[in-house]
Amino acid sequence: MINKQSLWFLTLFSLILVLSVYYITMPQDLFYSNHGISPVGEEEEVVEIEESEIITALKLDSRDQKLELLADFELILTSLDTSLEEKNAAYEKIKALNQEIGLEEKLEEKLKEEYKKQTFVKLNGTEIRIVMASKDHNFHIANNIMRSVQKEFPRKMYISVEFQPE
Repeated sequence: MINKQSLWFLTLFSLILVLSVYYITMPQDLFYSNHGISPVGEEEEVVEIEESEIITALKLDSRDQKLELLADFELILTSLDTSLEEKNAAYEKIKALNQEIGLEEKLEEKLKEEYKKQTFVKLNGTEIRIVMASKDHNFHIANNIMRSVQKEFPRKMYISVEFQPE
């Protein structure tokens, strides 16, 4: 006859046995990914691109301005005194601002991948301001940047490229 203590012992023992068999038969890649370590000999090469102080200041200033605008629009949305039309307009402005932020980030990543330089992109209607941290002030590079950015837009944009020392 099996009593409670024996039943618990068999249950826990079988659970430990199943988990240990699973652990032993688990593929090594899965083990490494679960524990955040890499196998010996498989080290990834990391390329770091440092931001210049000017680019960082421009990004922070732009982000602060956009956060203030978002906070103002969210205040309009949450206010009980505003009309439905005002709330709809604020919501549309929030959507447009978020799309603008996403497009700026997309262009920054594209330019960072193409030219391996830190960039700042500011959209303002049909105007695009690009500031690139580079010692080289080459008009060929500026022209190529303008062309690659213009490809992202269906209509003609006014694009200015500025080079800042690193």
